[in-house]
Amino acid sequence: MDHPNERSSHQIAVPRGGGIAIVITFFIGMLVIYFVGDNTHIKQEYMQGFIISSLLIAGISFYDDIKSKSARFKLISQLIAVLLVLWFGIVLDELAFPIVGYVKLGWIGYVLSLFWIIGLTNAYNFMDGLDGLISGITVIASLFFMAISYYGGSHFVYISCYTLLAGSLGFLMLNRSPAKIFMGDVGSTFIGFTFATLAIIAARYDEAHISFFVVPLLLFNIIYDVIFTLIRRKLKGEKLTQAHRTHLYQLMNQIGYSHLEVSLSHYCMAFLQGIGALWMVQLQGSNRIYIFLPFLALQIIYSVLVIRKAKEKNIL
Repeated sequence: MDHPNERSSHQIAVPRGGGIAIVITFFIGMLVIYFVGDNTHIKQEYMQGFIISSLLIAGISFYDDIKSKSARFKLISQLIAVLLVLWFGIVLDELAFPIVGYVKLGWIGYVLSLFWIIGLTNAYNFMDGLDGLISGITVIASLFFMAISYYGGSHFVYISCYTLLAGSLGFLMLNRSPAKIFMGDVGSTFIGFTFATLAIIAARYDEAHISFFVVPLLLFNIIYDVIFTLIRRKLKGEKLTQAHRTHLYQLMNQIGYSHLEVSLSHYCMAFLQGIGALWMVQLQGSNRIYIFLPFLALQIIYSVLVIRKAKEKNIL
């Protein structure tokens, strides 16, 4: 049970760990691909690495939901799972940049892959704080990533996104405000880890080689909120490992917007980002990076308005 405390946005104890339903749905899909799939396969070592590491992150996170382990335990366990991914060869080895075009990353690719997977895994966890917020964003992001993968011909990523969509949509029925159950770490860290790893697989190892930047764009509102909050707290001299309620979505809730209103605003952001991702894949190479600019502007405006209102109400 998740009992409310001074940092909570709920008033009564709510069961947590419900994300195990999303995990089970996902692995049913993986078993179907592995034993029945034909055109859906990627190389066996990549698929095995993806499945084993995802199962590891889910198992450790479920254990954490039960035992409430320390932040250090979480980080070390996540590092083990990511290193396992890299050991199986799932690495971002090239990226397209403006002007210079495609660049081979070499050993830097391993470092970038590690920080990317760890970063998105924790970003998802940090953003799981309001009823229906992260599960709804997952539904929208999965839907767009599934469509892009399907029409691009990346069969493995398409089926993987479908299982995330199905599990998250089913879970959202009980997680929407007022939530009857929370997904817990087993859901949030697992989904973040899965999206991060799928972004690399889609770019390098599935048939269509979909741009790596699709997933960062689909989840840009999550990534921005976490980075903005970390920078703001660092500049204020706050201890970054200390628990808090000052993410932008939390502040928006505290200044008077309901769980549903905050979630709906982020659903709209996620939908617009999905449209942007559909546009992105029509462009060539390094030009795709420019698609982020209007969404960055939107997030900057959003953050300025939320921070200003929070200061007016003496929340910050």
